[in-house]
Amino acid sequence: MTKGWKLYDPRLAWMLVAPVLLLLLLFLLLPIAVMGVYTFFTFVTAGVETSALTFANWKEFLTDSYYHGFLLKTVRVGAMTAIICAVLGYFPAYFIWATTFRHKWLLLLLLIVPFWISFTIRTFSWIHILGEQGIINVTLLKLGLIDQPLQMLYTEGAVIMGLLHFLLPYMILNVYVSLESIDRTLISAARSMGCTSAQAFREVTLPLSLPGLGAGLLLCFVLAAGSYVTPQLLGSGRDALFGNLIYDTIMGQLNWPMGATLSIVLFVVLGCFAAAYTRYMGMSQIVKGLGG
Repeated sequence: MTKGWKLYDPRLAWMLVAPVLLLLLLFLLLPIAVMGVYTFFTFVTAGVETSALTFANWKEFLTDSYYHGFLLKTVRVGAMTAIICAVLGYFPAYFIWATTFRHKWLLLLLLIVPFWISFTIRTFSWIHILGEQGIINVTLLKLGLIDQPLQMLYTEGAVIMGLLHFLLPYMILNVYVSLESIDRTLISAARSMGCTSAQAFREVTLPLSLPGLGAGLLLCFVLAAGSYVTPQLLGSGRDALFGNLIYDTIMGQLNWPMGATLSIVLFVVLGCFAAAYTRYMGMSQIVKGLGG
């Protein structure tokens, strides 16, 4: 062994970790800390604030039901989107895992193809599907099933549909990774002991895939609740989420202290959900799912 270095040297460990810690400090922790301090600044007028510390921004948020309504709606829409993603995404993931198709990688490739197209363009495409002159209304009108176009665009349903389009691949990938880690001999053992295919799925496959399902739920919920583009393009003013409220506060009212306060609130709320998941499940499944 080279002199000066032991088999395990704490100094070497810190040297290896230092670049990552520095990046986290500069690009994650420091901006959050600055934004946290900014929540106590005093708003004067549009685009003007002073460094005189005050709790007025937090008091306004805690006492104004206007902000509470947006926050509750954001949580509700995020939860609905995540649950629908779980219901719709589990079975495609199970099919990809269970299929005997030799070139399974092609199915996974088809799953990630949408990521090759700009997220904004994919969202805009729903305007041509759900709009008054969209393909659904035009088809129904030509078939004589309706007399006038249905109002599908600029509704909460349109926002959820756009979020599903964006988030469903994340759910499928997380569940697939979880299924892929299952030892198939356990299923064979269950079948050899008299279990039917349905019983083996219920008693073995489903319980062992729950970590991936939970990771997909958390990931879809956090991304949906923090979404800004989809509600902005597919929803009306009453369908705005908390991210749209933050944008309007900062860019519309130029009220940076209040915008920072709302940002910290959303960060804390989503962080609590992530912390609860980490407490009971761990974050490894999300990392695996993102890596495909």
